[in-house]
Amino acid sequence: MSDVHGINVPAVSQWLQAHVAGALAPFTFDLIAGGHSNLTFKVTGADGSAFVLRRPPLGHVLASAHDMGREHRIISGLQHSAVPVAPALGFCDDLAVNGPPFYVMGFVDGFVLRDRATAEAVLTAQARRTASESLVDTMAAIHAVDLRATGLHELGRQEGYIARQLKRWYGQWNQQKTRELPAVDRVHELLSQRIPEQGPATIVHGDYRLDNCMVDASGRVVAVLDWEICTLGDPLADLGLLQVYWTGPNDAASAWNGSATTAPGFYERSELAARYAQVSGRDLTNLPFYVSFAYWKLACILEGVYARYLGGALGARDAAELEPFQQQVDAAAAAALVALEQRP
Repeated sequence: MSDVHGINVPAVSQWLQAHVAGALAPFTFDLIAGGHSNLTFKVTGADGSAFVLRRPPLGHVLASAHDMGREHRIISGLQHSAVPVAPALGFCDDLAVNGPPFYVMGFVDGFVLRDRATAEAVLTAQARRTASESLVDTMAAIHAVDLRATGLHELGRQEGYIARQLKRWYGQWNQQKTRELPAVDRVHELLSQRIPEQGPATIVHGDYRLDNCMVDASGRVVAVLDWEICTLGDPLADLGLLQVYWTGPNDAASAWNGSATTAPGFYERSELAARYAQVSGRDLTNLPFYVSFAYWKLACILEGVYARYLGGALGARDAAELEPFQQQVDAAAAAALVALEQRP
């Protein structure tokens, strides 16, 4: 294989043989995941050994937005913790090899569940229950990591996480909004007035959901993926976001379109929260706040996607074709308002 978009095959192959134990050329490079996020390649050596290579998206501008060194540092720090992550095998910041930096990790065999059909095909109903429990237990393990023992205590500012997030995403909203949406402004105002006391900072994954983890056939989480926006802060932000991303078999629909967890056997949202409270020992009195914040943040993120698509990121598209994106933003903002009125 001599031509792979995003990979300088000769130079990367030479680097792999020199820096990754057991890597034997020639290699094949198969794109696993791409798009606006980091590109992920499965790398298979001449003897069948498999690795994973992560690099920034093509045409990226801001190195800080796709910091390979930081992501490698996180999974390296977590190697000997209770959090399942792929083995960290090497990091390259020599721009002569492949342009932007990249890192290599071990290949973990498992399933990524993005839709109901896949969830039902690869997991039994009991395994789906196990997946629900393992997902929560793994999140609690992330939030219990000893920051100093893992060398991750300087990963980010530890205080004021929600306030910083509100400022960041409201700025994004005002830069990218395609129309006035009073619910977004109102929720921002109310959230800013009601920020709970944070407590000791923990690792916050920032995008923790079922399809950002790999599970085995029993449903057990075998690797947590996509650490690119991980930082330090308030752990309940991860739980609030998981509540938004998750729709159990009998849950009301979310503003997020994920369907994998609607299959029988998966927990309901309330069961996820109850298990997290039990495993972590944290008080969830303020969970509605964090759910509202997660819906609000989702509205801001989706509006940015919608704005890019309106601007031609998908090529020429009829406005009606993009209407579902606007509806998702509206639904997320409305759900954020509703969540603020809930009482535990």
